[in-house]
Amino acid sequence: MKTTRRNFLKTAAMGGALIAAPLSLRAQEEITANENAVGMLYDSTLCVGCKACVTKCKQVNDMAAAPAPTDKDRLWDSPPDLDYRTRNIIKLYKEDEDGKNWAYVKYQCMHCVKPSCVSACPVSAMQKEEGTGIVFYDKNKCIGCRYCQIACPFNIPKFEWPEAFPKIVKCDLCKFTNLKLKGEPACCETCPTGAVIYGKRKDLLAEAKRRLAANPEKYQKEIYGEYEVGGTNVIYIAGTTFENLGFPELEHDSAALMSEHVQHTLYKGFIAPVALYGFLAMVALKNRKTKQQVEHEHETDHELEEEIKKELKHKDGGK
Repeated sequence: MKTTRRNFLKTAAMGGALIAAPLSLRAQEEITANENAVGMLYDSTLCVGCKACVTKCKQVNDMAAAPAPTDKDRLWDSPPDLDYRTRNIIKLYKEDEDGKNWAYVKYQCMHCVKPSCVSACPVSAMQKEEGTGIVFYDKNKCIGCRYCQIACPFNIPKFEWPEAFPKIVKCDLCKFTNLKLKGEPACCETCPTGAVIYGKRKDLLAEAKRRLAANPEKYQKEIYGEYEVGGTNVIYIAGTTFENLGFPELEHDSAALMSEHVQHTLYKGFIAPVALYGFLAMVALKNRKTKQQVEHEHETDHELEEEIKKELKHKDGGK
C-alpha cells in the first residue's frame, strides 16, 4: 500500500485511540499494595528535628559531607532541600514565631506502590523489588536520561551534576546497607523518639489508624500516602495539614498506569516507533530526491538558456 500523509494520520489516530482505551484489569490490580510490602511510618508530632536520621543515613550509605550551613544562625548543617548529597532531610514548618505551632517533616523517597520513576526508566535502572516493594536504583544500567526525575510526582530523585560519572541519588530504605545488616533502615534505627518506624505497610497503616482514632484532636484525619498516586509504602501522619508540610495534593491514580499502558499498546514490541521512523525516513528520502530533481532541472534549464543565448549571439554576429 502506498504510504501517504493521509494514511499516516489515520495510523496516528488509531494509536491515540489505543492510548485512550480503558486501562487493563491487570494494571488496575497492580495498584493494590502487596501485603508483604515494607515501608516506613513517619509521625510528625513525635519528631524533634534532631536530624540524627540525616547524619546516620550519610554514615551508613557513604554519602558526601554536608555543605556549609545556609541559615543566618548557622545551625542547620544540611542542604535546604534534597540534593545529590543526601537521601533524606528534615524540614521545619513554622506557623508562628513563638514555637507553639511548629512541625517537622521528613522527606525521602516515598517508595510508591506503582512508581512512576520505574515506569519511565527506559533501561530498568530504576526497579521495584518483588515482594518488598522497595524502589531502588542500579547505577550500572543507568544511561543518565533523568526521566525518573521528571516522572516522580514528589520530585525525589536527584542527579550528581558535579561528578564525572554521575548517578541518581535517592533513598532505597538502606536495601544494600543497614536493612541488609540490621533489618531496618538507618533512620529508623537511630531515631530517638520513634518518629519514624519500619515495618510492613499493612501493619504501619493499621498503626497509623490506631493513633488517629486514639487521639483525634492531635492528628489530621488524613494518612498521607494511603491513597496518593495509588498509595506509597512510606506513609505520614501529622498534627498540621500536609499542605503546610509541603506535600503536593495528588490524584489517587498513578501516572505510571498510563505510561505503562502506552508502552504495552502503542509501543509494544517497538513496532510503532520503528514504523514511525521508517515513515519519516521515507519522507526525508523522497524530499531529498525531489530536491535533487529540482536542482537537476534547474541546471538543465540554465544550460538550455545559455545555449539559446549563444545561438542568438551567433546569429546576430552573422548578419
